[in-house]
Amino acid sequence: MASASRLFVIYFVTILVVQSYVQIAEIGASTAVALQESEINRRVPKTIDCNAACERRCAKASRHKMCLRACGTCCARCNCVPPGTSGNEDTCPCYATITTHGQRHKCP
Repeated sequence: MASASRLFVIYFVTILVVQSYVQIAEIGASTAVALQESEINRRVPKTIDCNAACERRCAKASRHKMCLRACGTCCARCNCVPPGTSGNEDTCPCYATITTHGQRHKCP
């Protein structure tokens, strides 16, 4: 009888240890997945809504459609549009450096 109860206790403790190990492994795996997702989110640049940003940028332009077309091209390349209707190009250096074939500023 004593040996049967000892075997039962050993069996019970073994099951508890295995369950604990499995739970720890699951927590570690979910933490690893969360860390990988946050790393991916840091690497992938957030895209902006170019249509809305260019609509704001070109709101006061005399040649509205041409401004929207140029701004849309620049926004697609740089993934940013400076705030306001003109100037402020220091906030988006890529936007400020794009030029036409004639070496004029492309982006409004």
